[in-house]
Amino acid sequence: MSTDHSTNGQFSDVTDGLASINRRQLLSVAAAAATGAAALTSGLAQAQSVGGTASGVQDLDLSSAAAAIRNGAMTSESYVTQLLDRAASLSDLKAFITIDRASVLEAARAADKARAAGRSSPLLGLPIGVKDSYLTKGLPSSLGTSVLKNFTPDHDATVVASIKSAGGIVFGKNNLAEMSYGLTGINDHYGQVKNPHDRTRITGGSSSGAGASVAARIVPAALGGDTVGSIRVPASLCGVVGFKPTPGRWPSKGTAPISGTLDTVGVLARSVADCVLLDTVVTRGASSKQKSSAGLKGVRLAYAPRQHLAGVDPAVEAVFRESLRKLVDAGANVVEIDLGSDFNALTDQVAWPIFFHETMPAVREFVAQNGIPASFEQIYEGLGQSFKGAWTQFVVPGAPNFISDETYRTVMDKHRPALQRRYSAIAFTQADALLFPTTPCAAPPIETQWKFPVAGQEVSYRFLSRNTYPGSGAGLPGISIPMGLSSDRLPFGLEMDGPSGSDRNLLALAHRVEQILAVSSPIPRVI
Repeated sequence: MSTDHSTNGQFSDVTDGLASINRRQLLSVAAAAATGAAALTSGLAQAQSVGGTASGVQDLDLSSAAAAIRNGAMTSESYVTQLLDRAASLSDLKAFITIDRASVLEAARAADKARAAGRSSPLLGLPIGVKDSYLTKGLPSSLGTSVLKNFTPDHDATVVASIKSAGGIVFGKNNLAEMSYGLTGINDHYGQVKNPHDRTRITGGSSSGAGASVAARIVPAALGGDTVGSIRVPASLCGVVGFKPTPGRWPSKGTAPISGTLDTVGVLARSVADCVLLDTVVTRGASSKQKSSAGLKGVRLAYAPRQHLAGVDPAVEAVFRESLRKLVDAGANVVEIDLGSDFNALTDQVAWPIFFHETMPAVREFVAQNGIPASFEQIYEGLGQSFKGAWTQFVVPGAPNFISDETYRTVMDKHRPALQRRYSAIAFTQADALLFPTTPCAAPPIETQWKFPVAGQEVSYRFLSRNTYPGSGAGLPGISIPMGLSSDRLPFGLEMDGPSGSDRNLLALAHRVEQILAVSSPIPRVI
């Protein structure tokens, strides 16, 4: 864990950046965090009864921590100090590549001074992890590669700038699959990220460090990125909430890409309310008060067992069906649909060809626009063995499975619109959201992360995204929330996808479903 950069200038953004957000929006978003005050009181009381001191702040979600700092129940400095100490004690998880302790503490002190002076901000003094695919001013941004391990940008990614302007603090740069090109959490340069629920298990990827750090209570939330499942897969396997917005809803400028069509930046957190808070900040939208309805009367939900339950672990299916029962009991109208016998073939024709064809031009453009001190070719040559083979097979010119321009145009002009029509005509004419298990199994062992058994069949690591990448191909927003635990106490996730552009409605619905299921982000046993 690198700590060799004493400052990144972020502390000045805590005060200077507040003017860039409308005050009415600040107060509106800050009010949304007030619902966490009760959780703060309960958490601190529990900590005091166990250890005699208020040391349970690591269990606060983002909204509760925001309320605590705003109301003066704790300072940002005391909060981040405890989290920094926790990060050091859990460094074996490999959740971070870089943490600049001095800069984080300086930013926290600046936030406390701003609050004392009467200033307000929705994220004032809150530490947030940032996937190391985001550029961060004054803080190394490796993109998960060794080629860029010493690269320190002179500007922030747009989303990072928004977080800082709202008073947030970059806690550190999360480990990730190299160039965001993996689903398990391995990184040949910075180490295998380990699942906090069982260190012998994977976290999922590519936002592996983000998922691990939120689950391990090192940070309350972390920025991630998702192309075919890179937020939702680790959210499911680590037992946290993962929100993938509609592509383009969150600005991606300054974030290393894979595919301009499929990529979206988003967040991993411990509650849907936290996702709403960050979505409001990033999009500069008006905060919508979360409904606390005890039921789901009038809500229409769909599930497609032929497409999403075939081949899943029986334990996952059992927990999923029990979740559906709870939603029906709460008043939801749950309908079974069939997306078609050719659905899997159609999604394969869409997501993966776009994914592989767009990587090289997307990386070239990113390098040129952001002053990256390495070419596409240098990045390719420096890839670790875990991912260089994939680029050699699919991405670089002359690759045996290179996607031609003609094939790509067919995908974009024919297959992708067909997939989008399929969702619209079958799923979203009958339901407000489509539900399915986020991942078909719990986290597999690290030692067998490339191939492992699920429901009696050996599958490859790509199977982890079997249920997530179809929605990516169609450009749908999705959110994964904790659904339950395996007999080994490993988390399962429930995903909800909505129509393109329905993000605000999807978040509101996910909040209600979260309340009905009453399954919060589980605290890992092993830490």
